[in-house]
Amino acid sequence: MDILWAPWRMKYVRYEALKREEGCFLCRAARAEKLEEQLVLYRGRDGLVVMNKYPYNTGHLLVAPLRHVPSLEDLEEEELCKLFSLVKRCLKLLRAALNPDGFNIGVNLGRVAGAGLEDHVHVHIVPRWNGDTNFMPIIADTKVIPEALKDTYRALMKHADLLKET
Repeated sequence: MDILWAPWRMKYVRYEALKREEGCFLCRAARAEKLEEQLVLYRGRDGLVVMNKYPYNTGHLLVAPLRHVPSLEDLEEEELCKLFSLVKRCLKLLRAALNPDGFNIGVNLGRVAGAGLEDHVHVHIVPRWNGDTNFMPIIADTKVIPEALKDTYRALMKHADLLKET
């Protein structure tokens, strides 16, 4: 029998880590002094890139405008263009650092659409690899993330220059 050892996931499994913190975690990340503690990969005039603390897959990123608004239609045209330019640069980063076979990219607007954070619009980028799903989500209702967040953070930071505004 193979044993899957992922002790850092216990907080998530017990739902302790899902307790709501006051305020917006993206705004806190945008103001953070210690970027690695907040998993911030990039903070610039055009937006913010943060690793998802509860990822669907290794390298799951959140890309957000700096301005705290709930929906895409609340962004000025320039902000919207900059946001998706940053999404494009994130794809380059993920390809260089993790070499995925594809991506899921999406925006959840409103709680009914799956938004865990309704008040600060953000784009999810989820890298995908051939064979990255298995029986665990179906049989055990468990998703296996094969790499620690800090290890992925360090791998991505080696290519962080790809996120800079051009």
